[in-house]
Amino acid sequence: MSRDKLIRVGISGALGRMGRVTAEIVLARPDMQLTALFDRPELAGELIGTTELVTTDQAAADADVIIDFSNPRASAALARLAAGRGGPALVIGATGFSAAEERTVREAAGRVAIVKSGNYSLGVNLLIGLVGQAAKSLPDLDYDIEVFEAHHRNKVDAPSGTALMLGEVAARSRGVELGDVADRARDGMTGPRREGAIGFSVMRGGGIVGEHSVVFAAADEIVTLSHSARDRSLFARGAVEAARWVASRGPGLYDMQDVLGIKSGEG
Repeated sequence: MSRDKLIRVGISGALGRMGRVTAEIVLARPDMQLTALFDRPELAGELIGTTELVTTDQAAADADVIIDFSNPRASAALARLAAGRGGPALVIGATGFSAAEERTVREAAGRVAIVKSGNYSLGVNLLIGLVGQAAKSLPDLDYDIEVFEAHHRNKVDAPSGTALMLGEVAARSRGVELGDVADRARDGMTGPRREGAIGFSVMRGGGIVGEHSVVFAAADEIVTLSHSARDRSLFARGAVEAARWVASRGPGLYDMQDVLGIKSGEG
């Protein structure tokens, strides 16, 4: 895409907190044009301020990229629609996908460019890299891994998408599958910790934007890597940067590590 051409951006989940913040950031960008806001199908035609909500089909026709902070079911349907049309590109920020919904998104990425991430923060994505390095370097027989996360009381999925990303990179760095070693619930007489387990601890309360820590606990020392989000606009800014990046990419399933060049070394 030409650098002097405005990138046409649509926002899915426009009535949500993330959708509203993302729309404000897009409107302030000199290289972008906000062309469509949409949410649940039955709300098409309603107004957000002076802007009318459109249908998903209208948004897809008017946008080069759609930034989607809706929900897994809606995200999978949007991916299927985009694949059928051959566009637009997508930036997906929803979390809590089922296996079938994940498969739908992967299949759609064979036709369109999709960035999908559980977290669009620069700091979190650097944290992911550090966790992977630590998990690879610290002996798994000596260092137990625990992922802690805390979010606001209205978050509906647990562990968070970011916590699962951190667990995934830790497991992958140790050469195992997260599903085989994850310990996501403890209650009652659980017995001693399972060797090689990656534990998850979750808090929901108040207005917490996002707290994530990964602890590597040995008998004689504890190593903690952590990230604290102070304002949800940091996630929206990252998603908007992902939209700029993916607008010129061919079909494929990408993540924020690709956008930042952490995987490929590109800028």
